[in-house]
Amino acid sequence: MTADATLRHLLVVDDDDRIRDLLKQYLRRSGFRVTGAASAVAARRLLETLDFDLLVVDVMMPEEDGLSLTRWLRARAGAAGATPVLILTARDLPDDRIAGLRLGADDYLAKPFEPEELVLRIAAILRRAVVPVGSKVVGLGLYSFDVTRCELNGANGPIRLTEAEGRLLRQLALAAPMPVERQALIGEGADASGRAVDIQVTRLRRKIEPDPANPRYLRTVRGVGYALTPD
Repeated sequence: MTADATLRHLLVVDDDDRIRDLLKQYLRRSGFRVTGAASAVAARRLLETLDFDLLVVDVMMPEEDGLSLTRWLRARAGAAGATPVLILTARDLPDDRIAGLRLGADDYLAKPFEPEELVLRIAAILRRAVVPVGSKVVGLGLYSFDVTRCELNGANGPIRLTEAEGRLLRQLALAAPMPVERQALIGEGADASGRAVDIQVTRLRRKIEPDPANPRYLRTVRGVGYALTPD
């Protein structure tokens, strides 16, 4: 058992019963508490009622894949949306690894893999994820953004954000400094063209950028989407 693993609760999401059970057994022997989910739908139900320290998510699953689940998780409010994610992907699908990292996954592991490497990667992610008690705040020049509360503050006090602006800034802050795909920022049931996201980005730049025409903090990543670059 490693010191990092003690009492940490993991959620393993994989539709393959054999692989899921093997992972659960190995991770439990390594000192973790482990819960399994056979689908993204089952994982969502668990995540809405329980807190986990980290998710191990297979990309290739029927109906809803692991990338979609990661996108949904990162869009959640509060500390739940910042839960670390390690994605499992087929060795010959590098696009899945790139997409997962862009959506906010903390690491990936290509199949087949050595179980010991999985444990070491999980331990490394958990060490990085340790944060002081309280809200996570990112600095943006003269401004600060409280990720937990979705509050933007300046030298003269709070700056009003619409619900959509706060949600967008939070998604970007959780993934920072990595870019987030425009499709992931659009969200379910929203304008598929992404025009609403572009409008929100323009408004946010007016609030946080010294020169909105030449953004320093909320950058456009050509061909991908947007990225937040805190101090």
